[in-house]
Formats: sequence, structure tokens, C-alpha cells
Amino acid sequence: MRHHNKNRKLGRKKNARRALLRSLACSLIKNEQIKTTEARAKELRPFIEKLVTKGRVGTIASRRLVSSRLGGNEEGAKKLVEVISGRYTDRSGGYTRVTKLALRTSDGSKMAVIGFVE
Repeated sequence: MRHHNKNRKLGRKKNARRALLRSLACSLIKNEQIKTTEARAKELRPFIEKLVTKGRVGTIASRRLVSSRLGGNEEGAKKLVEVISGRYTDRSGGYTRVTKLALRTSDGSKMAVIGFVE
């Protein structure tokens, strides 16, 4: 039974899964919208929304926490705290949107676009 095991494993072990989420988060921060599989997008959503909420605080401690969660990506953390989190000062959550796309032609995977809400 899988009680309280709600995260998707994405076919990877723990460290590879963490690295995948970090790289997806860095790409999302850099491009503000990425196309990926639906499962990855749904798993990325809570990860990035928690970072945006932390970034809204804007203290040095929150900047360091965001940077460490992104794997030491300083420019990504800076953009998240200064640019992206600044947009959502009056919003209490729901910073990202997952839009489903057609199936991928090569293997039939469910695809989605995840991006920041305007």
C-alpha cells in the first residue's frame, strides 16, 4: 500500500529526481514557460510555488534558501526573488498554470506547458 507516498517517482532514484526538478525549475525561471510531460509539470508545480512564496519575503535568508533549493543557481535565485516574486505580492498562491497539450507523437506521452500566471 502506498499510504502517504504521494510524490511521483518519475522513473528515477531520489537524487536524480531532485536534480530533474531543480533543472526544470531553473528552466522555468529562465524562460518563464516550458513544455514538458504532464507528470513532470504536475510534480514541478508545488516545488516552484513554494520557492516563489519564499522569494516574496525577500530577506537574505529566503534568498539563500531559494538558491540552495535551486542547486546554487545564483542568477536563477536572483531573478526569482526580484522579478518573478515581485509580480505576486498581492496574490496568495497559484503562481503557475499547467496547460495540457496533445500527446507526443514519438511515444504517446501526455504533454503539458507550465508557465507563470500573468
